[in-house]
Amino acid sequence: MDVRWEEAGWERLTGRAGRRRLPVWDCTVGLVVGDESVLLVDPGSCVREGAEVRAEAERLTGRSVTHVAFTHGHFDHVLGAAAFPGAEVYGAVGLAELLVADRDELRGDAVRHGLAADEAAEAVDLMVVPGHAVSGEWTLDLGGLQVLLANVGPGHTGHDLAVFVPGERETVFCGDLVEESGEPLAGPDAMPRQWPAALDRLLSLGGEDALYVPGHGAVVTAEFVRAQRATLEARSGVS
Repeated sequence: MDVRWEEAGWERLTGRAGRRRLPVWDCTVGLVVGDESVLLVDPGSCVREGAEVRAEAERLTGRSVTHVAFTHGHFDHVLGAAAFPGAEVYGAVGLAELLVADRDELRGDAVRHGLAADEAAEAVDLMVVPGHAVSGEWTLDLGGLQVLLANVGPGHTGHDLAVFVPGERETVFCGDLVEESGEPLAGPDAMPRQWPAALDRLLSLGGEDALYVPGHGAVVTAEFVRAQRATLEARSGVS
């Protein structure tokens, strides 16, 4: 156990990767540390929350966050990005255009789920969209560590991105393709009939022994991901 990380409320997963479960929506923020650069996976739900995450990340790593990856476009996973000026931002191809087109819906969704109206308005007004569109796989060199960004969707949304971190045990940041704290949530933008195939791609890239980090909830194994795939398969009626 890394006491410094644990005392700050973060869970150290491997020598290179850790995460924090943010309050209110139990949304996971991932932190991946290279020799030269630092990647944050999902920056939180608003500018205030993003700023808190940035301060904690800088304190834990001694460096600024240089890269941000969005696992998908829901408010609790993207609206904190304005707190990371200068960071290179990555998302699945098409996500940037969707976020711009759906600004009003994004703000409304945040407020409906309990974010204060003024914080939602500020976050959407300052919203940062991905400058780098991942259509297949993108290898990101953080210095001594090569991280794979993989467009494995659609599934939970039309623009699902997973982050694969090599190490003593591969760590896979799944976004909301995998949820441990409840049943997988299929909102109006979900593609349930394609979701099981997205999990197949996730498992194929991550392998049997990886740590799978859900968008919400505790870290799980490949066995859990397969069980959730079976649930989604039964729900959607596809194999």
